[in-house]
Amino acid sequence: MSSFQGIWVPLVTPFHNGAIDFVGLRRLVSHLLEEGVDGLIVCGTTGEPAAMGKHEQLAVLDAVLEQVPARQVVMGLAGNNLIELLHFQEEILKRPLAGLLVPPPYYIRPSQAGLEAFFQTVADASSVPLILYDIPYRTGVAFEQSTLLNIVAHERIVAIKDCGGNLGNTLALLASGKVDVLCGEDNQIFNALCLGAKGAIAASAHVHPHLFVALYRQIRDNQLAAGRATFFQLLPLIQSLFIEPNPAPVKTALALQGLITDELRAPMQRSSDAMVGRLKEVLGVLGSDNR
Repeated sequence: MSSFQGIWVPLVTPFHNGAIDFVGLRRLVSHLLEEGVDGLIVCGTTGEPAAMGKHEQLAVLDAVLEQVPARQVVMGLAGNNLIELLHFQEEILKRPLAGLLVPPPYYIRPSQAGLEAFFQTVADASSVPLILYDIPYRTGVAFEQSTLLNIVAHERIVAIKDCGGNLGNTLALLASGKVDVLCGEDNQIFNALCLGAKGAIAASAHVHPHLFVALYRQIRDNQLAAGRATFFQLLPLIQSLFIEPNPAPVKTALALQGLITDELRAPMQRSSDAMVGRLKEVLGVLGSDNR
């Protein structure tokens, strides 16, 4: 069993006038910790790392590590140039942290053998555990079940963020006992936890994170009726946050709560006026439910 249990939040990166907003970042991190989340993912997809330089990504990681125990911090590591990726991994690993979140190399769509070789190389070069990030609609490549099971047999690949959309693969991973499954599709958190997933990496959990923590604990403690009620309470929020490209709606919701500025880096765009109106309504209902 890995240390990656419960609700982990893939942090947005706050910006202000084009630069990283470290004041907003500290405010957001403090809020999430106070709400009881189990850990934070720095520079995952939700953090917009593709629009950031490597020095900026490391600066965000360093800022988070000033506030959060290393055992609660995972860093995203993505790229399709393996030599550059390994150099960046080396820089990251000069810091203390719990692990790395690693997707397949995007765009180039390697073969199944290529996927195995890629993860073997990255895992062999790591001094910390890895969470494999299966997200074919972003990387352009899907794992065959046998490939996935071969990869997670590596001793340093201890968990998977499961966004693959393949129930057969999910069930095989859960049944194998080789790796901890973390749900990466927020609208599937309830059923994934009931099937045996150990937690979730959920962008939605930026907003009313205490409810996501309650949902996890209710299912962990076999309080399924209560967990089901909490999930359906959260479902309108979860559905709303993914109508437009992530992380725009998440940043809008956090801005409406006064935690960060509603700003993204191009080509990402802010939420539409319709989205802002919908989020105001959903947040108002959730706020009323929690009073």
